[in-house]
Amino acid sequence: MAVDRTQLLNNARGLARGNLGVPILLLIMLAMMTLPVPPFLLDVFFTFNIALSIVVLLVSVYALRPLDFAVFPTILLVATLLRLALNVASTRVVMLNGHLGHQAAGKVIQAFGEVVIGGNYVVGAVVFAILMIINFVVVTKGAGRISEVSARFTLDAMPGKQMAIDADLNAGLVDQAGAKARRAEVAAEAEFYGSMDGASKFVRGDAIAGLLILFINLIGGMAIGILQHGLSFADAGKTYALLTIGDGLVAQLPSLLLSTAAAVMVTRASGSEEMGKQITRQMFDSPKALAVAAGLMAVMGLVPGMPHVAFLSLALMAGGGAYLIWKKQNDVKLRTAAEAARQQELLPSPQRAAQTKELGWDDVTPIDMIGLEVGYRLIPLVDRNQGGELLARIKGVRKKLSQDLGFLMPTVHIRDNLDLSPSAYRLTLMGVILAEAEIYPDRELAINPGQVFGTLNGIQARDPAFGLEAVWIEISARAQAQSLGYTVVDASTVVATHLNQILQKHAHELLGHEEVQQLLQVLAKASPKLAEELVPGVVSLSALLKVLQALLAEQVPVRDIRTIAEAIANNAGRSQDTAALVQHVRAALSRAIVQSIVGVESQLPVITLEPKLEQILLNSLQKAGQGQEEGVLLEPGMAERLQRSLIEAAQRQEMLGQPAILLVAGPVRAMLSRFGRLAVPNLHVLAYQEIPDNKQVTIVATVGPNG
Repeated sequence: MAVDRTQLLNNARGLARGNLGVPILLLIMLAMMTLPVPPFLLDVFFTFNIALSIVVLLVSVYALRPLDFAVFPTILLVATLLRLALNVASTRVVMLNGHLGHQAAGKVIQAFGEVVIGGNYVVGAVVFAILMIINFVVVTKGAGRISEVSARFTLDAMPGKQMAIDADLNAGLVDQAGAKARRAEVAAEAEFYGSMDGASKFVRGDAIAGLLILFINLIGGMAIGILQHGLSFADAGKTYALLTIGDGLVAQLPSLLLSTAAAVMVTRASGSEEMGKQITRQMFDSPKALAVAAGLMAVMGLVPGMPHVAFLSLALMAGGGAYLIWKKQNDVKLRTAAEAARQQELLPSPQRAAQTKELGWDDVTPIDMIGLEVGYRLIPLVDRNQGGELLARIKGVRKKLSQDLGFLMPTVHIRDNLDLSPSAYRLTLMGVILAEAEIYPDRELAINPGQVFGTLNGIQARDPAFGLEAVWIEISARAQAQSLGYTVVDASTVVATHLNQILQKHAHELLGHEEVQQLLQVLAKASPKLAEELVPGVVSLSALLKVLQALLAEQVPVRDIRTIAEAIANNAGRSQDTAALVQHVRAALSRAIVQSIVGVESQLPVITLEPKLEQILLNSLQKAGQGQEEGVLLEPGMAERLQRSLIEAAQRQEMLGQPAILLVAGPVRAMLSRFGRLAVPNLHVLAYQEIPDNKQVTIVATVGPNG
């Protein structure tokens, strides 16, 4: 009969892989229970037993799920039998050779006994008894109870889990292979917890057996030492107490490790995650627990008589850990929110991704008229769900400017920008960057208005809106800063003020044809005939837009659209020139313009030009009108001296608390307005015909190239 070589090779591989491992292990345990074992082999087996217990405990800790170590009940049984066999073998050696001294049962038993006893047999016995109680009463009993309850609940839940799998299969959520795998997992889970329930009984019995073996070894050893070997009661007690406690500890230490491993396995949740990561994530996910614990430890550390260093040091560590966890979580949330928002903008819609089509105008991203880009740490300022106040402030800024200037301010489009610094923001107009600044949302800005009575600790900076010296201070220092004369505002107010200043400065660029059309509709409700005659009868919509933009460029509101329209309608027949129309409109709005500068004061303090200089400018303008020169020209040296004179006169007016007003002839007003604002941003340039009858002019200074 021919022999199949393949089958022989498979049988040889099976033997090599350990198919005879379990029978050989059983033979070794049987031999240890029946045959004498030399002390050297006892040391080897005890060391192997401890190593095996450590490996089992570590595998239990690092297993992602309980089912990943489903063979644990079997290993627990084999390890328990191995330890009991070692107890029998060591007991025989202690009884036969104990009278020879502490080394009779091997180095391992001697070393463990001497370490626990430490020179005092009573203390050693007490410590060993405590270890036994911990293993028997706490770990083993608790693990056994959890195993019993887990097995019962798992078996009770099996029908529901099977029905859920069938429902998913019928609904098409899983296929046959997936349903089969899930059923196998449910069955394996039930078998595992059932086996653990039985294995826990072995652990409990092992603990009881350890206690009984301890007493038997101690009583039997002392009896043999006194009666057979003639030892005194004290000598027998010392010798056999050390051997018995060492033997018991060598056996109970692996027992305690395996009991702990069993408890770890039955207390694990069914999530696919390492126990260390679960503990870190679930215990330290919220910094509140650490923060409260730090507070309690600090209070206890301040109680008289307590060890202050220990309590306060631990409180400091817990508080620092809570702060680090909070900061890390906050940064992760902000980055996640920013990345999600960015991805939401970049990702195409499912309908667009599902089908390929030609590019259209919808694929061209329109430019935001007004844009606010923020770093990820500023996202809470613009998120209502996180208590952000900046959206409400921006809405208030738009409403106030719309009321003051006379047209609806466009919407401010807010988005995150990961290219910015975490605490920076950027203001854009028509996609062009106008301003950038960095703020600190967890601080407040103390602005120096010009006169303060002390210094503040904080981050030195400048107010983004007006460039004033400022300091970013802690919120708790607000009262101190105000008492020293500083103006204190929060981060949202800083951004809103900066936005208000930018919008006001560039209001003329925000007014377009659509806004002018809306103004005409408002005019049509109040004066329908005027609106009907104005556009396109008198001027075009584009010409009207240029006039309104010129007014806004000089900070003149367009609220009174009726007066503006009447001035244009009355004078457009003589000239369609934008500058001439603006001059007529400003004359019609003179009372509103002057009131915005000096209020209800009857006196109007003004700065005038030297008559000679004014005549030079008028002549130059007249020649330009005749085509002999290109515009109004000033010699560079003369222009520089005039600019210096304007700055000095404006500073004197500012020191007196009065506005800087330059009064000039009408034809050169526009040119001098542009020239003067370059030197003095707050300079108001008025023409003679723009002075209302109820205002009395007072000349406070005369400027010129020789002034």
